[in-house]
Amino acid sequence: MNETVVPDSEHRGLVARLPQLPRDLAQLARFDRPIGWWLLFWPCAWGVWLTGAGWQLALLAWLLLGAIAMRGAGCVYNDIVDADLDRKVARTAVRPVASGRISKKLAWGWLFLLCAVGLLVLLQLRPLAQGVALASVVLVAAYPFMKRITWWPQAWLGMVFTWGLLVGWTQLRADHWDALGAMYAGAALWVIGYDTIYAMQDREDDALVGIRSSALRLGGHVQGGVALFYAGAVALWTLAFWLYRADWVALLALVPAAAHLAWQVVTLDGTDGANPLNRFRANRWTGALVAAACYVVGNA
Repeated sequence: MNETVVPDSEHRGLVARLPQLPRDLAQLARFDRPIGWWLLFWPCAWGVWLTGAGWQLALLAWLLLGAIAMRGAGCVYNDIVDADLDRKVARTAVRPVASGRISKKLAWGWLFLLCAVGLLVLLQLRPLAQGVALASVVLVAAYPFMKRITWWPQAWLGMVFTWGLLVGWTQLRADHWDALGAMYAGAALWVIGYDTIYAMQDREDDALVGIRSSALRLGGHVQGGVALFYAGAVALWTLAFWLYRADWVALLALVPAAAHLAWQVVTLDGTDGANPLNRFRANRWTGALVAAACYVVGNA
């Protein structure tokens, strides 16, 4: 494998065949790691399907495009800000900006192009949803600095990566704020849980260079901490469903997602280098299962 392909790429063969510049731009936007935009997209689908407005496939297609573009833009911005730190961490030292293969000037240009795609998606939304989407910009811009000032940057990511839930909901309706709030809070805890698992990969390097994370803060209690975050997420999603539709049968729709999260916790193994990454990536299926539950509760 080409040494300029990052170790955790999900499409190593495909990326390695690209010419150097397109390969670097693809990696900079994490196009070779679709798990990120799936995790950003699924809360959008939750918000759309829980409204009871049906499939809304055209809207979901726009939101998926927005998730891909804006996740890419966020990664480019993060790599520009974190270039010096990335050079000190084995897993990230080969990233295009950190390694010097992509200049910061070119990275900024790529960032603006991705944001232009995001703007196109924004223009498809009604004014209320547009305002909600734009409100996330400050949170996104501040995220890369959180690892420098708090042990819980994952909590900030929890607010950022679930914002699509609010966008999808407000595109279609503007009521049931209590249910939406509980759903959003649960989604944030879910993100803290899975990003803590992701951060397990870098604990030694992060400790050496002074990067803070929930995985370091929890120390030897990561598995228990993730269990609590996931349990809180399921409890809040249950509350959201109950506030939206007080029907015990509807709550059964969450059982598959809860079982999947429990499996992640029980099988999490920090001594196996591949295990945390695999459990982190498994959350694309958690997102799909919660989306199915939202559709059942919203449209049944």
